[in-house]
Amino acid sequence: MAGDGSLSAEALKEKLRRELQADHVEVEDTSPNHCSTSFKVVVVSPLFEGKPLLQRHRLVNGCLADELKIIHAFEQKTLTPAQWEQEKEK
Repeated sequence: MAGDGSLSAEALKEKLRRELQADHVEVEDTSPNHCSTSFKVVVVSPLFEGKPLLQRHRLVNGCLADELKIIHAFEQKTLTPAQWEQEKEK
């Protein structure tokens, strides 16, 4: 995977959903001109239950290890399904 824009928000979303058994994934390309170098993600997964933030982020970073080599900025929000329900009610 080179930095030729082959990294898509859709591909990241699919991989996160599959590997983290996520109930909900949002991926936003936040790079200027949407050149796929900065992303903001929201991942809702039962795998995050009982895990502190650092461990959740490690799960996401581990899932996207190859992609993160070419991503310059990466912002993530990791929630359990219960936390996601609370977020949506806000």
